[in-house]
Amino acid sequence: MRILVTGASGRLGRAVLPRLHADGMTVRATSRRPQTGSEVEWVVADLATGDGLPEAVAGMDAVLHLASAPRGGQTYRVDVLGTRRLVVAAGSAGVLHLVYVSIVGVDRVPFPYYRHKLAAEEVVAAGPVPWSVLRATQFPQFLDDLLASSARLGPVIGDRAVLAQPVDPGEVAARLAARLVAGPLGGTEEYGGPQVIRFDEAVRTWRQARGSRRPLLPVRIPGRLGRELRAGGLVTEALPKGARTWADHLADTYGGTGRK
Repeated sequence: MRILVTGASGRLGRAVLPRLHADGMTVRATSRRPQTGSEVEWVVADLATGDGLPEAVAGMDAVLHLASAPRGGQTYRVDVLGTRRLVVAAGSAGVLHLVYVSIVGVDRVPFPYYRHKLAAEEVVAAGPVPWSVLRATQFPQFLDDLLASSARLGPVIGDRAVLAQPVDPGEVAARLAARLVAGPLGGTEEYGGPQVIRFDEAVRTWRQARGSRRPLLPVRIPGRLGRELRAGGLVTEALPKGARTWADHLADTYGGTGRK
């Protein structure tokens, strides 16, 4: 199977590429800047402008669409308009399956970024290419970075009752590879990590792993956003689930270093 992977240089892309290669798939990867790799054919393509997309999808059996622009003011241009450009190009090239990676909660949690992801899902579903959408929960690296950022001024700041369900990127990559083999779903599936954890519990274990004594300064997120986050807007009961836990991520990342 010949697979085009957009957003291949991102966190999930770096887990997906070796997985697809190990499964015997022929992989072409897009980037906005030239890259090289012995196991992957890299091509330059830009979702924001459409440059290089027809050439990128030519001859491909399937497209795995990971590319996104959550920051920098380019979200609508890349995630919505860029996805539309990709879908049109893939349809013209006779691509047989387009898999779009989204986020659990895009239909419930009122983040502006999530509204664009949901709109991109709708573009994929309305397009000419048989399709699947996989919504994944947040990666543990994202939660780790969030905690480090919130603790910049001393205490860790956050809403203690917010629920999260970290899922390992490698396990999401395996799920995507299985979906490509299974073929178009014509619908949406969700995939999450093995445990739902509260923010205060995530902070407690994170502090222990880092040997940190920084306290949690609880700040309740107001309005509908806070209600959805505390009610489980970012988690899923869908099966199967991943196996690697938040504790596994912390052990791999920090070990016994006690970094503060």
